[in-house]
Amino acid sequence: MLLDSGTYNIEPIQGKDAWKLCDFVISNAERLKRYFPKTLEQNSTPDLAAIFVTKKVNQYSDKEEFLFKLTEKEHRTIIGLVYIKNTDWDNKQAELAYCIGYQYEGKGFITQSVKELATYAFEHLGLTTLQIVVHKTNMGSVKVARNNGFTWQKTLPKEHTPPGEAPLDMELYVLTNREHKFS
Repeated sequence: MLLDSGTYNIEPIQGKDAWKLCDFVISNAERLKRYFPKTLEQNSTPDLAAIFVTKKVNQYSDKEEFLFKLTEKEHRTIIGLVYIKNTDWDNKQAELAYCIGYQYEGKGFITQSVKELATYAFEHLGLTTLQIVVHKTNMGSVKVARNNGFTWQKTLPKEHTPPGEAPLDMELYVLTNREHKFS
């Protein structure tokens, strides 16, 4: 699957992406350390990234978790990631998690990618509910959720513990396939 969004592509992570993924996480380490510490840790060297990518390709194939890369068209550089994770096939729901490189922030790439991948999740994976879990101070992420029709449901007490910090309350946003505007 490949989605062409004009200046960038959205596609599943592939085995050949280990070096590019390592470059992405290292150059965005400061941005990723609080909300994506495992992704950062597991891709901190090219060898670790190769193991990570192999695992994610297998999880995609097994329909456990779906990791998509956003790649800039001209140089094929990874500029962001979107996960469809915590998939609950019995309840037909999953969580979306996303990050964007510092130089691409605020350009609408994640908002558009979440829209495209929500459509993919509903139409091709058969999911009926998607969730986004964000910290209330992460206004960019809150804006992505709201701009895509996700509605705030509740606060999740002590849901996420960043490295070296106390547990944080997180906000749960939800979108159902009935509310999603397919385009």
